[in-house]
This record gives sequence, C-alpha cells and structure tokens, in this order.
Amino acid sequence: MTSAESKNSEPPVAGGFRGEAVSAVGGMTPFDDIYDQPDPRAYFRVLGPWEYQTPHHAQGVFRRMLSACGTSADAAGPATVLDICCSFGINAALLNHHLTWDDLYAHYTSPQATALTTAELIEWDSAFYAAHRRPDAVRVIGLDAAPHAVSYARSVGLLDEAFAENLEIAPASPALRRAVRHTRLITITGGASFLSPRTFRPLMESIHGPVWVASFVLRTVSYQPIADCLKTYGLTTGKAAERTFPQRRFTSTQEQLYAVAAVTAAGEDPRGKESEGYFHTTLYLSRPATNASRTPVSAFLHPA
Repeated sequence: MTSAESKNSEPPVAGGFRGEAVSAVGGMTPFDDIYDQPDPRAYFRVLGPWEYQTPHHAQGVFRRMLSACGTSADAAGPATVLDICCSFGINAALLNHHLTWDDLYAHYTSPQATALTTAELIEWDSAFYAAHRRPDAVRVIGLDAAPHAVSYARSVGLLDEAFAENLEIAPASPALRRAVRHTRLITITGGASFLSPRTFRPLMESIHGPVWVASFVLRTVSYQPIADCLKTYGLTTGKAAERTFPQRRFTSTQEQLYAVAAVTAAGEDPRGKESEGYFHTTLYLSRPATNASRTPVSAFLHPA
C-alpha cells in the first residue's frame, strides 16, 4: 500500500506499504507518483517501458489456487478473495475477466483512453469489464492505502468492496474485519516488501474457516517474518523453489547492483535472473498443513 512519506519503492502491482520499510528497498527507483492517481493510465504508461509483468504470472496461478481451496466452510456462496495492495484492482481484473495483462496495457495506453477524462474513463471501463466478465467470477475485496486507486476499482466494478486502509500503521476498521470473514484466498503481487505481521494479524483473526495466502515476493527481501506469523494461525508456507518470475527490468546499473547484492546476501543465486537485468519474484503459498502435504506449490504453476 502507499503512503506519501516514502521516497523509495517497488513499482505498484497492487499498491504497496511505504515509510517504515523503506530501508529494505532503498536501492530501488521510486515510482510514488503513479500509486494514487484517479485512474490507472499513468500506472500502465510508466510501467510499460520497464516490462512490468507480475500480474501476468499470477493470473493463472491464482485461478488454479482458488479452484483448489474451494468454497468457504461457513459460507453458502462462492469463496471470497482478498487482494492486499490491490491498487487499481488489476488482479481482480485478470482473475474475473476474459482479459490478459497485454489486453489491459493496450486498453489503458490506447488513444481512446488517453483522450478521456477520468469520469469518462470510469464509464467506459464499467462497460469494458462488464463485457468481458467471466461466468465463474468470484467476490473480490481490495485493501490498499491509496484511496483514489481503490475508489476507481470499486467504481468500475472490479472490487465488490474496497478499503483504503494501511494496517501497518493503524488498526483494521470494523467494516474491513466484517468484510473478510469468508475469505478463502489472500493474494499479493506487489508490496510484500513493505508488509509485516502487523497487516496479517487482524485479517487472520477476522477470517472464519481455512484460508490460503499466495504471495509473489521480490527475491531482494525476506518473507520469513510473514511466514512465521501465518504459522501461528496454522498455515504452512512453501515456495515454488524451481522457478522465479521476472518482475520488471532494472531502471539503472545502480538498481541492478543493489538487487544482485541483496539476493546474494539472502543466500540466493542471481545468475541468469537479476544478473540478466530483471528483478525476480518467488511465489510463496501458505495453507493448512493437510493441503500442503497433498499438493506441492509447483502444481499450481501450470494447468492440470
């Protein structure tokens, strides 16, 4: 999720917490000015040249995980997805619509989109997403500290409920706690570098029944504090060790040197990944031990 006080950040896949975790990503180019715009056009226009792509990698993975974790044990309807650091609802757009990441990029950088006011874009997008809605669409809740971004996502129908809250610095609202009760899958494709157990504790305490947590995490930071937190709620965390996922190209030699050093310090090998000019993420999946023992994380990387 976003906050105005940050001066260093990873690009927003879905928002990103700022401020207290700045030192963890201090070698990265700041993209703060595209986080809380009234609409997503600057997001795609700025990130496109750097080949930002994590939502693309996550699209099929999240669909397969959602199918595997099934419906909420105490809910009559379909499962709820909670997208942390949701920003403009990009993950919801890809999860619930017959659209690809390339489709969204082309849509928001098109001459037609460029010529519209934000109000006109919201009207256009509402029809655009309605026309591409999948019949198996699920309920998605968005959580991000960027109020303009979540307002946009809610206005065009991407999010069923949207909360502009930063749980790193403030308690979860009663409305958020109520909304997440039947969550079966929590997703994160950007911002994990800025998250801590402070965000996850109130959410896990509010959710009824089993839940899975799927996170694409930059290899420059440790996911262990979050995994340790989730363990206290009965979740076992595994990772897709055999594969990493390109996030975006480096904007400078300085960024690359930072990433190579950070990945090496974490005990990982940057050769063929960060050494080739791209940040890479690792997929982590936290779920009840019975589920983890039956199906490896790698099973969700490819269609059955």
